[in-house]
Amino acid sequence: MIVHANGKLNLSLDVLGRTDSGYHDMRMVMQSVAFGDDLDIRLTKDGTFFIDPGQRYLPRNEKNLAIQAARLFLEGSGLGASIRITKRLPVCAGLGGGSADAAAVLVALNEMTGAGKNEQELCVLGLQLGSDVPFCIQGGTALAEGRGEKLTALPPLPDCPIVICKPAFAISTPELFGRIDARRSRLRPDTKGILEALEQQDLEGVARRMYNVFEDVLTRRESAVPAIKRQLIDQGAINAAMTGTGSAVFGLFDDEKSASTAVEALTPACQSCVLTRPADTGYVFV
Repeated sequence: MIVHANGKLNLSLDVLGRTDSGYHDMRMVMQSVAFGDDLDIRLTKDGTFFIDPGQRYLPRNEKNLAIQAARLFLEGSGLGASIRITKRLPVCAGLGGGSADAAAVLVALNEMTGAGKNEQELCVLGLQLGSDVPFCIQGGTALAEGRGEKLTALPPLPDCPIVICKPAFAISTPELFGRIDARRSRLRPDTKGILEALEQQDLEGVARRMYNVFEDVLTRRESAVPAIKRQLIDQGAINAAMTGTGSAVFGLFDDEKSASTAVEALTPACQSCVLTRPADTGYVFV
């Protein structure tokens, strides 16, 4: 079975505090996008597991979330899986690449084995692999709370061109959370306003309220993030924001021509720059 794993964006990201269990209490508006990876998944009757991650620098062993997902789902069945990934989502970008691949493996194996697990059961499995995996299973537009596992489906983001730019560096997720813990954020996203704008199908209203609190703790080392945001807006984006813990930045546009021009303008300075659109699912069977 071949399944397309959609990437994800954070239209907003807020860190409310830290729980007694050590996790951070999050409140985010998340959005699937059509840009993503393709996974060719085959069952093996001898119980062996194999992965070709599509890039030489990606793990080919148990460190790969896709293999972890296959082992978790097939545990005790005597079956194994062979997984080949056509990798498009950049790593360390905040686009949910590993989580999207793990989610795709779970939903594909559920179909291939006839296990009949419902979405909630798959999300419970997915949470064992990572906080973003449940959203990547549900997909679309959602409010994510807690670690990211408490999902509330929202009205879809109005269809629009989206430009995603990944600068040629990664940002340490643990380091960013440490910076958040060490100071009080001055700015917070207007999550309530985004929910109201989605209800009204007001694209400009959503875009104007986008914000990611991690942008408040970026240093000069990550100065490319605000620079890319400014460039996207200069090229006609309604607004732009960093997704997740970065380093990818995205801009929402209201016309295809401006978005295409932005891709051409920003590509030379970025590791990758793509034009995509919102998706209403986390995955697509090909």
